[in-house]
Amino acid sequence: MNAKRLCYACDLVDSPELIEIYKSYHSKENAWPEITKSIKDSGIIDMEIYLLANRLFMIMEVDESYTPERKQMMDAANPKVQEWEELMWKFQQAPPGAKEGEKWLPMEQIYKLE
Repeated sequence: MNAKRLCYACDLVDSPELIEIYKSYHSKENAWPEITKSIKDSGIIDMEIYLLANRLFMIMEVDESYTPERKQMMDAANPKVQEWEELMWKFQQAPPGAKEGEKWLPMEQIYKLE
C-alpha cells in the first residue's frame, strides 16, 4: 500500500473557553463513532490534529482510495457528518486565504529530510 501524507491548517475562534470545548469534542471518550467511521471509510489511515494558540494543524496518512473530492461527496451524503460539521463551525473559522465555506486548507510542504 502506498500511503501519502497530507497536512491542513484551520483556525479556531480565539476564545479559551471555546477552544477547551473544541478539544473536549475531540477527546477519545467524546469522539463521535460515526465521524471516526466516516474518516476511515474515506481512505484516511491515520489522522492527528495539533493545536498552537488558536491554529490547528491536521496531519493525515491516506491510502490510494482517498481524494479530497471523494471525501467531500461522502461527507455531503452523510447526515451525521453534516451535523458534526455544523457543530464544528461554532468553534472553527477559516484561516487567511480561505474561500467561502472552506475552513481546512492544505499546507505546502517546504522541507523533507532525505
